Amino acid sequence: MTPDAARETPDREPAQKQSAQKQAARRPASPKQATPEAASRRIAGCLREEILSGRIAPGERIRQEEVAARFGASRLPVREALRMLEAEGLTEHEAHKGARVPRLDMHEVDVIYQMRERLEPLALAESLPHLTEDDLDRLRDLQLRIEANTDVGEFLTLDREFHLLTYRGCLIDQLLAMVVRLWNSTQHYRRAFMHLTGPERRWVVHAEHRLLLDAVQRRDAVDAERYLSGHIRRTRIELSRHPEVFSEGPAGSERPAG
Repeated sequence: MTPDAARETPDREPAQKQSAQKQAARRPASPKQATPEAASRRIAGCLREEILSGRIAPGERIRQEEVAARFGASRLPVREALRMLEAEGLTEHEAHKGARVPRLDMHEVDVIYQMRERLEPLALAESLPHLTEDDLDRLRDLQLRIEANTDVGEFLTLDREFHLLTYRGCLIDQLLAMVVRLWNSTQHYRRAFMHLTGPERRWVVHAEHRLLLDAVQRRDAVDAERYLSGHIRRTRIELSRHPEVFSEGPAGSERPAG
């Protein structure tokens, strides 16, 4: 996801468009119907959604020939799609082995969360002056939907959209791209953590979001940075108490992507 795309749609399209887009992404494309660039974007979009949703897990390999057969494409657009995903932190390339979804250990995730604690408040401060009233209305709506939700998958989708929307006003492309990449790198571990902790701790997230939303609406960068940093730090500390999160799933397993 490019910084411009992150600003236009923080992570997801509105809910009413998601179903149609996912169905379209899964229909094999004829090479005659799309340019290589369009095919690459389409393949990348489908694989991105599958990685972020957990259908392709950390450690799993993505074999080019299987993806090409699935989409009715040559390997060229598949290779370009994998390069796009690698730039977003969603895949990595191993010499003589190909692409796979990165697997992180506990220390790596802890360091990435510490990076988020420092970078995301900066992105938020840069974003605040440029958020529109429509953005604020959407944030309020997202928070209501988050609080009404009980499904972990939908919660993660809404939570991600909420936070990335608060950064959409950031005009520093390098900073915004790095924030999105760090979010991508930790998506799997947030999901595993939410499954482990269950709904009993959701009230903490809601309270922290409410404080953050209030500061954003007041355009108070000092409060917003403090609340956001504490929000990320709490998740990092709680994750460190669950080492089992980092040992789930078969490392290096291979299966078709899809």
